[in-house]
Amino acid sequence: MKKAILFMALFAMMFLNLPTFAEGTHGTDGQVSGRSVGASICSLLIWPGIGQAINGQSAEKNITHAVLGLTGIFRLWSFYDAIIDRQGGVWHNRI
Repeated sequence: MKKAILFMALFAMMFLNLPTFAEGTHGTDGQVSGRSVGASICSLLIWPGIGQAINGQSAEKNITHAVLGLTGIFRLWSFYDAIIDRQGGVWHNRI
């Protein structure tokens, strides 16, 4: 048991200094407006990707948000992304 805990601690320390996954590929924030607030509520309550479509994002970003909306937690990211009307994205500028 002690060896397993020691191994996990060493493993965690080894990867502590790795660069973040999305470093340098974030999008640019837009402005919060009445449209973006409505779009974010649609992304949160109805389905992720709808808010991005309302904000006039690319079809590729809308589809990516809709597919990733199958995971429950992604609704929160889609909500945030729609409320600030973010252009671009994190996943090779696709989300």
